Amino acid sequence: MNKKILAILSAAHFVTDLNQGALPALLPFFKEALNLSYTLSGTIVLSSNLTSSIIQPIFGHLSDKRQIGWLLPLAPFVACVGMSLTGFTQTYPLLITCVILSGIGIASFHPEGFKTAHFFTGEKKATGMSFFAVGGNLGIAIGPLWGMFLVTSFTLQGTLAMILPGILISTILFMNLGRISTPIKSFSKEISQQRKGPLSRDQRLSFALLILTATIRAWTHFGLATFIPFYYINYLKGNPIYAGKLVSTFLISGSVGTLLGAPIADRIGHKRFLLSTLILSFFLLLLFYHSSGWWLFIFLGLSGMVLISSFAITTVMAQTLLPQHLGMASGMMVGFTMSAGGMGVTLLGAVSDLWGVPMAMKVILSLPLIGFGVGWMVKYPLPLKEDR
Repeated sequence: MNKKILAILSAAHFVTDLNQGALPALLPFFKEALNLSYTLSGTIVLSSNLTSSIIQPIFGHLSDKRQIGWLLPLAPFVACVGMSLTGFTQTYPLLITCVILSGIGIASFHPEGFKTAHFFTGEKKATGMSFFAVGGNLGIAIGPLWGMFLVTSFTLQGTLAMILPGILISTILFMNLGRISTPIKSFSKEISQQRKGPLSRDQRLSFALLILTATIRAWTHFGLATFIPFYYINYLKGNPIYAGKLVSTFLISGSVGTLLGAPIADRIGHKRFLLSTLILSFFLLLLFYHSSGWWLFIFLGLSGMVLISSFAITTVMAQTLLPQHLGMASGMMVGFTMSAGGMGVTLLGAVSDLWGVPMAMKVILSLPLIGFGVGWMVKYPLPLKEDR
């Protein structure tokens, strides 16, 4: 395991996703500055989601076809440039353009980043990948604080400072690009010399089931982050600050779980760990739903730690199932599943409109159990002859 390279890649992951985390916190300021409706404000997030997540498999496919390691230093810079310019936009179309530019930077970084990290994880794949993945988790968690600090301290044009981390990390990546690209070039030569056969039936089926399992986990993740405020503010008429602390507890605990869970997964097996986290999350969320006071924070924190701890593990599993398509596997596992999980929140909104927020919460609580059933059918690891 090359911890120095993984630390650099993780820092780049942090800077890239810092922009993604900051956008929701900046929406009220964009709405006021450009006199936008809530629908137009929501379209800003949709534009970011469409570009930053859904198109990741496209970049993953390109990564598998040709060497595009130069994207590593360029992508964080593009992501930061796009977001840094949002505070200077005078029209809505220009704002959307800047958000899309930032989203393209985010989308182009992730498949290449996860693919590159794969070559520096050593034998403990999940542990090494968790070092890289936690950078993104922290970036999304700290992004709102970073964005709020800049605009409240320096007005909306304070977003210009977002370019500074991009310049710094891009310079560091560029200076180390030779060392980072070496194993990828060797791997590409080996793959080009091999005869690529079609994926086996077990590979296709197991990969599809793994994608579905990760999507259900993402649906649970985004569902809780979205509907905890609705449940405690709109339904229980609680304190908004209290609801915000609950969401922060859930997200920060997830970052901690990403690091703590990976060594356990390497020890007991990736699939066994994934299934264990899903079934344990189900019971922890039940305890959370029926608790009050400090127990809410304890059980929700444990739920976030356990549920999100398998994020890096499922990426490693996908790369193991599709060893000759590392970029595509990474793009699908990170970009597609997160987008699909986020879109699932729309269905939860429909459930809330029809049967109320408590029913939506109950649906969210049941999702890990469904994910456990789907994950159980994944064949992993496959016999060596199936991987070829």
